[in-house]
Amino acid sequence: MNSIRTYILLLFLVLGLQQAKSQSYHFKTSGFSVLQKNERGKWGEWSNLDLVNLSVVLDTNKHRIVVYSQEIQLYSILDYIEREENDTDIVYSFMCKDNDGKECKLSIITRKKQDYRKQLYINYDDHIIVYNIITV
Repeated sequence: MNSIRTYILLLFLVLGLQQAKSQSYHFKTSGFSVLQKNERGKWGEWSNLDLVNLSVVLDTNKHRIVVYSQEIQLYSILDYIEREENDTDIVYSFMCKDNDGKECKLSIITRKKQDYRKQLYINYDDHIIVYNIITV
């Protein structure tokens, strides 16, 4: 009888740890590009894709997204935007504040027609950063 209680307790602990862990999502970047507005407010061209291997963590328990670049990019999640899906994309978006207190919108986009490739977009009023990411 005691071994059954131990088994049930162990099962609850394992399930509880799995649920807690499922609130943190880990990604690796493979490249990034930047798009900026010019002095007249028009969008320019995307920069060349630079290869970069960084860690990205979406932590819904701490309400933040962290990009572990040379200077750590910390985005505090202010609002979770409802998931969007269409024929080509699945989009999870978050309204955030960065390290400097500037508001921005982060989106994790899965490209259905591009072999389910994932990208992280960091959208500001005057520039956009995109990282190609993979789930780890």
